[in-house]
Amino acid sequence: MATFSIEVNQEKRSVDVPEGTPLLWVLREHLGLTGTKYGCGIGQCGSCTIHVNGTAVRSCTMTVDAVADGQKVTTIEGLSPNNDHPLQKAWIEVQVPQCGYCQSGQIMQAATLLEDNPNPTREEIITHMNGNLCRCGTYLRILEAIQTASGTLLSSRQ
Repeated sequence: MATFSIEVNQEKRSVDVPEGTPLLWVLREHLGLTGTKYGCGIGQCGSCTIHVNGTAVRSCTMTVDAVADGQKVTTIEGLSPNNDHPLQKAWIEVQVPQCGYCQSGQIMQAATLLEDNPNPTREEIITHMNGNLCRCGTYLRILEAIQTASGTLLSSRQ
């Protein structure tokens, strides 16, 4: 066991876990941040997507050791203080989720796109979201929600 100090959602936290513990399990089991989901465990599905220093990463393959040295971790719970991020609002407006399991990872992935490119084209959205899987197949609603949040929905339908 080792003690790690990490910054999660703009709050310093301390955890006692074995070295090499996947960040996903630290977030869920030790910090109670269950919005980040376990999907595949090998970084292929995107359900566990979080931000580290503003970059979307898979928390199932990143260890707590990797973020213990001043890295800034943001989970879905920390994306917006009032759960009113434009993507969260668009997800509700468009009624994206069916089972909802992948949705926090989808939103976290999309948030990095809109941070870097506030007005992406349909093709840029599809390319950026390509690694996030949805078991229910709500890809068209995910695309529509991202377009809604970015304000590009009307222009893509013309």
